[in-house]
Amino acid sequence: MDLTSTYEALSAIPAQDLSFWQDFFMKFYRAFIESSRWQQYIEGVGTTLLVTAMALVLGIVLGIVVAMIRTAHDQQRPGHHNPILFILNLICKIYVTIIRGTPMMVQLLIMGLVIFANSRNFTMVGALTLGINSGAYVAEIIRGGLMSVDKGQMEAGRSLGLNYIQTMRFIVVPQAIKAILPALGNEFIVLLKDTSLITVIGGKELLYAARGIMNRTYEQMLPLLGTAAIYLVLVMIFSWLLGILERRLRQSDRR
Repeated sequence: MDLTSTYEALSAIPAQDLSFWQDFFMKFYRAFIESSRWQQYIEGVGTTLLVTAMALVLGIVLGIVVAMIRTAHDQQRPGHHNPILFILNLICKIYVTIIRGTPMMVQLLIMGLVIFANSRNFTMVGALTLGINSGAYVAEIIRGGLMSVDKGQMEAGRSLGLNYIQTMRFIVVPQAIKAILPALGNEFIVLLKDTSLITVIGGKELLYAARGIMNRTYEQMLPLLGTAAIYLVLVMIFSWLLGILERRLRQSDRR
């Protein structure tokens, strides 16, 4: 007897007469199998990964730019103050302060219901918001890593005839990456899980799919547990890949 036949047979039995496992099977079937609902979870995972990737790229780009500006400002020689760099640094500080000082949920609601109130592409609005939010945290992580590199490394690069950008690219940044990689990995994991928040503005990701199934089956436990399990698997895969990268960087140090 296949799953569908078993479900149909159990459906003829009054709910109060079902055993625990029979009742569990009924709920499981409605949550994942009936009407091919498992496909909705797959589609939700695809959207979640797409949003994460877009937000990740935006967050890294913003983070690098902000970190470079703030580091360049902080590392100016005594008595040498660039007014343009001062203004850019002030803008970056305001950006980081506002983003880190306000809740992600509030930022999503402002972007979805105020700034992009006329947009119907809530998923992309959510990705943009997540990227802007992540950029502030990535900027501070990168800036901390850059500032942790001994100042003598910068002076050594400049003495070799390299300009500021070249020194940062070839000498300072490679050393800083190894120090900040665990913190960046943790931030990216948080970003992956935060994609579930875009459902509050109508973003169609994994949790959105689960909520749609919950509204049709009137069963909350299994769709939510299934969603949690999927997020757990994604985080474990990401952590595994990050661990491989960290090991390779350590091996390159030994060489």
